[in-house]
Amino acid sequence: MDQIIVQILNGLDKGSAYALIALGLTLIFGTLGVVNFAHGALFMMGAFCAVVTSKILSSSHKVVDETRTDFLGNPLEVDVFYVQDWFGQAAGAAIMDWAVPLAILVSIPFMILLGFVMERGLIKHFYKRPHADQILVTFGLAIVLGEVIKYYFGANPIQTPAPDALNGRVDFGVWLGYGPNVVVYPMWRLVYFFFSGAIIASVFAFLQFTTFGMVVRAGMADRETVGLLGIDIDKRFTFMFGLAAAVAGIAGVMYAPIVSPAYTMGMDWLVLSFVVVVVGGMGSLPGAVLAGFVLGIIESFASMPAVVNLLPGINQIVIYVVAIAILLIRPRGLMGRKGVMED
Repeated sequence: MDQIIVQILNGLDKGSAYALIALGLTLIFGTLGVVNFAHGALFMMGAFCAVVTSKILSSSHKVVDETRTDFLGNPLEVDVFYVQDWFGQAAGAAIMDWAVPLAILVSIPFMILLGFVMERGLIKHFYKRPHADQILVTFGLAIVLGEVIKYYFGANPIQTPAPDALNGRVDFGVWLGYGPNVVVYPMWRLVYFFFSGAIIASVFAFLQFTTFGMVVRAGMADRETVGLLGIDIDKRFTFMFGLAAAVAGIAGVMYAPIVSPAYTMGMDWLVLSFVVVVVGGMGSLPGAVLAGFVLGIIESFASMPAVVNLLPGINQIVIYVVAIAILLIRPRGLMGRKGVMED
Protein backbone atom coordinates (compact mmCIF):
# COMPACT_ATOMS: atom_id res chain seq x y z
CA MET A 1 0.00 0.00 0.00
CA ASP A 2 2.88 2.37 0.76
CA GLN A 3 4.25 1.86 -2.78
CA ILE A 4 0.82 2.62 -4.23
CA ILE A 5 0.71 5.89 -2.29
CA VAL A 6 4.18 6.84 -3.55
CA GLN A 7 3.20 6.11 -7.16
CA ILE A 8 0.03 8.19 -6.79
CA LEU A 9 2.12 11.07 -5.49
CA ASN A 10 4.57 10.64 -8.39
CA GLY A 11 1.65 10.62 -10.80
CA LEU A 12 0.14 13.77 -9.32
CA ASP A 13 3.54 15.45 -9.53
CA LYS A 14 4.06 14.68 -13.21
CA GLY A 15 0.36 15.10 -13.92
CA SER A 16 0.58 18.64 -12.54
CA ALA A 17 3.13 19.54 -15.22
CA TYR A 18 1.06 17.81 -17.93
CA ALA A 19 -2.08 19.62 -16.78
CA LEU A 20 -0.45 23.07 -16.72
CA ILE A 21 1.10 22.68 -20.18
CA ALA A 22 -2.08 21.17 -21.63
CA LEU A 23 -4.15 23.96 -20.06
CA GLY A 24 -2.10 26.58 -21.88
CA LEU A 25 -2.26 24.63 -25.13
CA THR A 26 -6.03 24.34 -24.86
CA LEU A 27 -6.41 28.03 -24.08
CA ILE A 28 -4.58 28.87 -27.31
CA PHE A 29 -6.49 26.36 -29.40
CA GLY A 30 -9.84 27.24 -27.86
CA THR A 31 -9.46 30.98 -28.41
CA LEU A 32 -7.37 31.29 -31.56
CA GLY A 33 -7.91 27.90 -33.17
CA VAL A 34 -4.12 27.51 -33.50
CA VAL A 35 -2.33 24.21 -32.95
CA ASN A 36 0.75 25.56 -31.18
CA PHE A 37 3.66 23.12 -31.38
CA ALA A 38 5.92 25.72 -29.76
CA HIS A 39 4.17 25.42 -26.40
CA GLY A 40 6.70 22.91 -25.07
CA ALA A 41 9.40 25.47 -25.90
CA LEU A 42 7.53 28.02 -23.74
CA PHE A 43 7.77 25.54 -20.85
CA MET A 44 11.51 25.33 -21.51
CA MET A 45 11.85 29.13 -21.64
CA GLY A 46 10.19 29.34 -18.24
CA ALA A 47 12.68 26.85 -16.82
CA PHE A 48 15.54 28.95 -18.16
CA CYS A 49 14.02 32.03 -16.53
CA ALA A 50 14.81 30.23 -13.27
CA VAL A 51 18.35 29.53 -14.51
CA VAL A 52 18.96 33.17 -15.52
CA THR A 53 17.48 34.55 -12.30
CA SER A 54 19.65 32.21 -10.25
CA LYS A 55 22.78 33.23 -12.17
CA ILE A 56 22.02 36.95 -11.83
CA LEU A 57 21.34 36.71 -8.11
CA SER A 58 24.56 34.75 -7.59
CA SER A 59 26.70 37.28 -9.50
CA SER A 60 29.78 38.28 -7.54
CA HIS A 61 32.85 40.49 -7.64
CA LYS A 62 36.29 40.08 -6.12
CA VAL A 63 37.48 42.09 -3.14
CA VAL A 64 40.69 41.94 -1.10
CA ASP A 65 40.13 40.46 2.36
CA GLU A 66 42.83 41.85 4.63
CA THR A 67 41.93 39.36 7.38
CA ARG A 68 42.83 36.36 5.23
CA THR A 69 46.22 35.66 3.70
CA ASP A 70 47.84 33.04 1.50
CA PHE A 71 50.92 31.02 2.47
CA LEU A 72 53.15 33.98 1.51
CA GLY A 73 51.24 36.34 3.79
CA ASN A 74 49.56 38.24 0.95
CA PRO A 75 45.89 39.28 1.40
CA LEU A 76 43.47 36.98 -0.39
CA GLU A 77 40.98 37.98 -3.05
CA VAL A 78 37.54 36.58 -2.24
CA ASP A 79 34.23 36.53 -4.12
CA VAL A 80 31.49 38.73 -2.66
CA PHE A 81 27.94 38.49 -3.96
CA TYR A 82 26.33 41.72 -5.12
CA VAL A 83 23.02 40.94 -3.37
CA GLN A 84 24.87 40.64 -0.08
CA ASP A 85 26.49 44.03 -0.69
CA TRP A 86 23.08 45.56 -1.35
CA PHE A 87 20.87 43.79 1.20
CA GLY A 88 23.28 42.51 3.83
CA GLN A 89 24.79 39.11 4.51
CA ALA A 90 21.72 37.29 5.80
CA ALA A 91 19.14 38.87 3.48
CA GLY A 92 21.40 38.40 0.44
CA ALA A 93 21.92 34.72 1.24
CA ALA A 94 18.15 34.26 1.60
CA ILE A 95 17.48 35.96 -1.74
CA MET A 96 19.97 33.67 -3.52
CA ASP A 97 18.50 30.63 -1.79
CA TRP A 98 14.97 31.51 -2.96
CA ALA A 99 16.05 32.28 -6.54
CA VAL A 100 13.60 29.79 -8.13
CA PRO A 101 10.42 31.15 -6.50
CA LEU A 102 11.63 34.71 -7.16
CA ALA A 103 12.08 33.77 -10.82
CA ILE A 104 8.28 33.63 -11.09
CA LEU A 105 8.26 37.44 -10.77
CA VAL A 106 10.65 37.61 -13.73
CA SER A 107 8.99 34.93 -15.82
CA ILE A 108 5.44 36.31 -15.80
CA PRO A 109 6.13 39.62 -17.64
CA PHE A 110 8.79 38.00 -19.82
CA MET A 111 6.54 35.12 -20.90
CA ILE A 112 3.55 37.40 -21.51
CA LEU A 113 5.75 39.63 -23.69
CA LEU A 114 7.14 36.60 -25.52
CA GLY A 115 3.59 35.35 -26.09
CA PHE A 116 2.52 38.73 -27.48
CA VAL A 117 5.51 38.83 -29.84
CA MET A 118 4.87 35.27 -31.05
CA GLU A 119 1.17 35.87 -31.63
CA ARG A 120 1.41 39.33 -33.25
CA GLY A 121 4.63 38.71 -35.15
CA LEU A 122 4.07 35.22 -36.52
CA ILE A 123 1.06 33.19 -35.52
CA LYS A 124 -1.62 35.74 -36.46
CA HIS A 125 -0.64 35.24 -40.11
CA PHE A 126 -1.66 31.57 -39.88
CA TYR A 127 -5.13 31.86 -38.33
CA LYS A 128 -6.91 30.95 -41.56
CA ARG A 129 -4.28 28.52 -42.79
CA PRO A 130 -4.67 24.73 -42.45
CA HIS A 131 -3.67 23.14 -39.16
CA ALA A 132 -0.77 21.41 -40.95
CA ASP A 133 0.74 24.84 -41.74
CA GLN A 134 0.28 25.94 -38.13
CA ILE A 135 2.01 22.81 -36.89
CA LEU A 136 4.96 23.28 -39.25
CA VAL A 137 5.57 26.94 -38.42
CA THR A 138 5.20 26.53 -34.64
CA PHE A 139 7.34 23.39 -34.66
CA GLY A 140 10.01 25.35 -36.53
CA LEU A 141 9.73 28.12 -33.94
CA ALA A 142 10.22 25.54 -31.17
CA ILE A 143 13.42 24.33 -32.86
CA VAL A 144 14.70 27.91 -33.17
CA LEU A 145 14.04 28.65 -29.49
CA GLY A 146 15.78 25.42 -28.50
CA GLU A 147 18.84 26.27 -30.58
CA VAL A 148 18.98 29.78 -29.12
CA ILE A 149 19.01 28.30 -25.62
CA LYS A 150 21.69 25.79 -26.67
CA TYR A 151 23.86 28.58 -28.09
CA TYR A 152 23.79 30.69 -24.92
CA PHE A 153 23.60 28.02 -22.22
CA GLY A 154 25.24 24.97 -23.80
CA ALA A 155 23.93 21.47 -24.33
CA ASN A 156 24.29 20.15 -20.77
CA PRO A 157 21.51 20.34 -18.17
CA ILE A 158 21.93 23.11 -15.60
CA GLN A 159 21.16 22.29 -12.00
CA THR A 160 18.80 24.78 -10.36
CA PRO A 161 18.22 23.81 -6.72
CA ALA A 162 15.10 24.50 -4.72
CA PRO A 163 15.31 26.62 -1.55
CA ASP A 164 16.99 24.79 1.33
CA ALA A 165 13.85 25.07 3.45
CA LEU A 166 11.88 23.17 0.77
CA ASN A 167 14.63 20.80 -0.34
CA GLY A 168 14.07 18.09 2.23
CA ARG A 169 11.61 15.24 2.49
CA VAL A 170 8.16 14.96 4.03
CA ASP A 171 7.19 11.93 6.09
CA PHE A 172 3.89 11.65 4.26
CA GLY A 173 3.04 8.27 5.75
CA VAL A 174 2.74 9.69 9.27
CA TRP A 175 -0.15 11.86 8.06
CA LEU A 176 -1.92 8.69 6.88
CA GLY A 177 -1.33 6.66 10.03
CA TYR A 178 1.78 4.75 8.91
CA GLY A 179 4.97 4.47 10.93
CA PRO A 180 7.91 6.87 10.52
CA ASN A 181 9.89 6.71 7.25
CA VAL A 182 7.41 4.38 5.52
CA VAL A 183 6.14 6.88 2.93
CA VAL A 184 8.73 9.64 2.50
CA TYR A 185 8.40 12.09 -0.38
CA PRO A 186 10.43 15.11 -1.63
CA MET A 187 8.96 18.31 -0.26
CA TRP A 188 9.49 20.35 -3.45
CA ARG A 189 7.41 17.88 -5.48
CA LEU A 190 4.52 18.37 -3.06
CA VAL A 191 5.02 22.13 -3.32
CA TYR A 192 4.86 21.81 -7.12
CA PHE A 193 1.61 19.87 -6.94
CA PHE A 194 -0.12 22.40 -4.66
CA PHE A 195 1.29 25.31 -6.64
CA SER A 196 -0.02 23.80 -9.88
CA GLY A 197 -3.43 23.34 -8.31
CA ALA A 198 -3.47 27.01 -7.29
CA ILE A 199 -2.52 28.15 -10.83
CA ILE A 200 -5.15 25.91 -12.45
CA ALA A 201 -7.82 27.12 -10.02
CA SER A 202 -6.81 30.75 -10.68
CA VAL A 203 -7.12 30.33 -14.46
CA PHE A 204 -10.56 28.75 -14.15
CA ALA A 205 -11.69 31.41 -11.66
CA PHE A 206 -10.47 34.14 -14.02
CA LEU A 207 -12.44 32.68 -16.92
CA GLN A 208 -15.51 31.93 -14.84
CA PHE A 209 -15.94 34.95 -12.57
CA THR A 210 -14.43 37.98 -14.33
CA THR A 211 -16.11 40.01 -17.07
CA PHE A 212 -13.01 39.64 -19.24
CA GLY A 213 -13.10 35.87 -18.81
CA MET A 214 -16.80 35.66 -19.57
CA VAL A 215 -16.28 37.56 -22.82
CA VAL A 216 -13.41 35.23 -23.72
CA ARG A 217 -15.57 32.16 -23.07
CA ALA A 218 -18.32 33.66 -25.18
CA GLY A 219 -15.80 34.33 -27.95
CA MET A 220 -14.59 30.73 -27.75
CA ALA A 221 -18.18 29.55 -28.25
CA ASP A 222 -19.20 32.06 -30.96
CA ARG A 223 -16.53 34.49 -32.09
CA GLU A 224 -18.60 36.18 -34.81
CA THR A 225 -21.54 37.04 -32.57
CA VAL A 226 -19.28 38.57 -29.92
CA GLY A 227 -17.60 40.64 -32.64
CA LEU A 228 -20.99 41.88 -33.84
CA LEU A 229 -21.63 43.25 -30.34
CA GLY A 230 -18.77 45.71 -30.86
CA ILE A 231 -16.24 43.86 -28.70
CA ASP A 232 -12.67 43.65 -30.00
CA ILE A 233 -12.34 39.94 -29.31
CA ASP A 234 -9.01 39.73 -31.15
CA LYS A 235 -7.23 41.83 -28.51
CA ARG A 236 -8.68 39.67 -25.77
CA PHE A 237 -7.55 36.52 -27.53
CA THR A 238 -4.06 37.99 -27.92
CA PHE A 239 -4.01 38.55 -24.17
CA MET A 240 -5.09 34.92 -23.67
CA PHE A 241 -2.12 33.80 -25.78
CA GLY A 242 0.13 35.78 -23.45
CA LEU A 243 -1.64 34.26 -20.43
CA ALA A 244 -1.17 30.75 -21.83
CA ALA A 245 2.53 31.47 -22.38
CA ALA A 246 2.80 32.72 -18.78
CA VAL A 247 1.14 29.54 -17.45
CA ALA A 248 3.64 27.40 -19.38
CA GLY A 249 6.50 29.59 -18.19
CA ILE A 250 5.50 29.39 -14.53
CA ALA A 251 5.18 25.63 -14.86
CA GLY A 252 8.72 25.51 -16.24
CA VAL A 253 10.14 27.75 -13.51
CA MET A 254 8.81 25.58 -10.70
CA TYR A 255 9.81 22.35 -12.48
CA ALA A 256 13.45 23.42 -12.85
CA PRO A 257 14.55 21.95 -9.47
CA ILE A 258 12.86 18.63 -10.34
CA VAL A 259 14.44 18.14 -13.79
CA SER A 260 17.51 20.24 -14.58
CA PRO A 261 16.73 22.58 -17.51
CA ALA A 262 18.25 21.70 -20.88
CA TYR A 263 17.61 22.89 -24.42
CA THR A 264 15.85 19.59 -25.25
CA MET A 265 13.30 20.14 -22.50
CA GLY A 266 10.68 21.64 -24.81
CA MET A 267 10.73 18.73 -27.24
CA ASP A 268 10.64 16.21 -24.40
CA TRP A 269 7.30 17.61 -23.23
CA LEU A 270 5.83 18.60 -26.58
CA VAL A 271 4.41 15.31 -27.84
CA LEU A 272 3.22 14.18 -24.40
CA SER A 273 1.40 17.45 -23.81
CA PHE A 274 -0.44 17.14 -27.12
CA VAL A 275 -1.43 13.58 -26.28
CA VAL A 276 -2.88 14.95 -23.03
CA VAL A 277 -4.84 17.63 -24.92
CA VAL A 278 -6.25 15.13 -27.42
CA VAL A 279 -7.19 12.62 -24.72
CA GLY A 280 -8.88 15.35 -22.71
CA GLY A 281 -10.73 16.63 -25.76
CA MET A 282 -9.58 19.39 -28.11
CA GLY A 283 -10.75 22.74 -26.79
CA SER A 284 -11.88 21.40 -23.39
CA LEU A 285 -10.09 23.06 -20.46
CA PRO A 286 -11.46 20.69 -17.79
CA GLY A 287 -10.65 17.76 -20.08
CA ALA A 288 -7.02 18.89 -20.44
CA VAL A 289 -6.58 19.09 -16.67
CA LEU A 290 -8.34 15.76 -16.04
CA ALA A 291 -6.33 13.97 -18.74
CA GLY A 292 -3.08 15.43 -17.41
CA PHE A 293 -3.56 13.96 -13.95
CA VAL A 294 -4.99 10.65 -15.20
CA LEU A 295 -2.14 10.03 -17.64
CA GLY A 296 0.44 11.17 -15.09
CA ILE A 297 -0.80 8.59 -12.57
CA ILE A 298 -0.97 5.84 -15.19
CA GLU A 299 2.59 6.58 -16.33
CA SER A 300 3.77 6.54 -12.72
CA PHE A 301 2.31 3.07 -12.05
CA ALA A 302 3.73 1.80 -15.34
CA SER A 303 7.21 2.89 -14.15
CA MET A 304 7.15 0.64 -11.07
CA PRO A 305 10.02 -1.91 -11.16
CA ALA A 306 7.61 -4.85 -10.92
CA VAL A 307 5.65 -3.63 -13.95
CA VAL A 308 8.77 -2.80 -16.00
CA ASN A 309 10.29 -6.22 -15.23
CA LEU A 310 7.07 -7.88 -16.38
CA LEU A 311 6.59 -5.67 -19.45
CA PRO A 312 9.94 -4.07 -20.41
CA GLY A 313 9.54 -0.63 -21.95
CA ILE A 314 5.87 -0.29 -21.01
CA ASN A 315 6.61 2.95 -19.11
CA GLN A 316 7.76 4.53 -22.40
CA ILE A 317 4.61 3.73 -24.37
CA VAL A 318 1.83 3.38 -21.82
CA ILE A 319 0.51 6.92 -22.35
CA TYR A 320 0.16 6.33 -26.08
CA VAL A 321 -1.50 2.94 -25.55
CA VAL A 322 -4.00 4.47 -23.13
CA ALA A 323 -4.59 7.37 -25.50
CA ILE A 324 -5.37 4.99 -28.37
CA ALA A 325 -7.76 3.00 -26.18
CA ILE A 326 -9.60 6.13 -24.99
CA LEU A 327 -9.88 7.59 -28.49
CA LEU A 328 -11.22 4.31 -29.87
CA ILE A 329 -13.98 4.41 -27.25
CA ARG A 330 -14.49 8.19 -27.21
CA PRO A 331 -13.16 9.70 -30.47
CA ARG A 332 -13.60 13.25 -29.14
CA GLY A 333 -11.63 12.51 -25.97
CA LEU A 334 -12.83 12.46 -22.39
CA MET A 335 -14.60 15.83 -22.49
CA GLY A 336 -14.33 16.89 -26.14
CA ARG A 337 -17.01 18.95 -27.86
CA LYS A 338 -18.78 18.05 -31.07
CA GLY A 339 -17.45 19.80 -34.17
CA VAL A 340 -13.97 20.66 -32.85
CA MET A 341 -11.37 19.72 -35.48
CA GLU A 342 -13.92 17.47 -37.19
CA ASP A 343 -14.18 19.40 -40.44
